[in-house]
Amino acid sequence: MSGDSKPASLKEAYDKLVAATEEKTQLSARERRARTVARLAAVQALYQMEMGGAGAEHVVREFSEHRFDGDIEGETLAEADEVFFAELVKGVVAEQASIDTAITARLATGWRLERIDATLRAILRAGTWELIRRPDVPVEVAIDEYVEIAKSFFEGPEPGFVNGALDGIARDARG
Repeated sequence: MSGDSKPASLKEAYDKLVAATEEKTQLSARERRARTVARLAAVQALYQMEMGGAGAEHVVREFSEHRFDGDIEGETLAEADEVFFAELVKGVVAEQASIDTAITARLATGWRLERIDATLRAILRAGTWELIRRPDVPVEVAIDEYVEIAKSFFEGPEPGFVNGALDGIARDARG
């Protein structure tokens, strides 16, 4: 799992996610889109935090003040579910040790989480937190969303890896 794959533009990632995901919940289409944007932004925020060392409060505030309700690459996007975004980012940071333990349990023998691409770690951490802490989100919705996020950044085996890892984590967390 190296970082050799080039990330797609954020606009392309958003478009792919909206087209590929259909939450099986009581949320409206607008609410589903807002969650999709929040998940994609959370992955970006977690990556940014890991690379730059900023704290969760700072990054959540930055996204709220400068990135949401704006545009990505000149295109206006659906409004993000900022509450869901903040809960997700802060939750991953607060519970990172237990989240990393859950992910590590699903890695091949001898693999360490540090060997995985930083974007992929952010995807796995966000997905794991959601599977563990948000029982209101159906397992298949969470897994599908994070697999689609992985597809928007990686063209190789990474989306399949995300699918397998999150499926195993879901079984561990939700039985």
